[in-house]
Amino acid sequence: MTSDPGPGVGADPAHTQDDAAALTKAGPPTADASAEPARGARRRTHRPWSVRRIPAALTALVLAAATGTALVDAVAVRAGHHATVWRSTLAHELASRPVDDVWMLTGAAVAAALGLALVVLALAPGLRHALPLRPPANCPPRQLWATLDRDGAAVLLRDAAMRVPGVSRARVRVRRHRITALADVRFRDPHQVHDDLVALLREERDRLALVPSPRLAVRVRQRAT
Repeated sequence: MTSDPGPGVGADPAHTQDDAAALTKAGPPTADASAEPARGARRRTHRPWSVRRIPAALTALVLAAATGTALVDAVAVRAGHHATVWRSTLAHELASRPVDDVWMLTGAAVAAALGLALVVLALAPGLRHALPLRPPANCPPRQLWATLDRDGAAVLLRDAAMRVPGVSRARVRVRRHRITALADVRFRDPHQVHDDLVALLREERDRLALVPSPRLAVRVRQRAT
């Protein structure tokens, strides 16, 4: 009976030297690991889209009511009944009024505004209070989406601002592209408080991993003790 000597036992010295030389030329496998976060950092984060159930339901109800009423009246006319007064009046007004009439222009403007509003609702993502977050570097695209509420981000940044010595009150407003902070200073030099506040809020903003990273605008004002 013979037994397998296992790796490293009875190996050819020539092959061992060749393998060591190949590993030396290849170097440590750190290039791919460092390149992966760079590729992940350049990836685009998509905003979540609102379902818009209420506007869709209201539009469907209005269209269903209008078309249903017109269809019922048309069926009644086909059955031998007279047309309703509103449809006769509407047909007469549309046939007799000129195109440049005030009511015609007003109706056309209202219809165009409603149509433009529907187009904007269809093309805009909505959910203005949901701020998208940067996904992990090793996450496949469109596999993991995370958002942070604006009010929650403002509370986190306000609590961070209150940790700065000298700040007695802070108000923070978070928007998609801008963070505005206003702090009241009770003691210390306002310029030093401003610098410390900017540095701390910038660090906290980077920890939130918002995409895109909002600009930071900080104001301080001296309050009497």
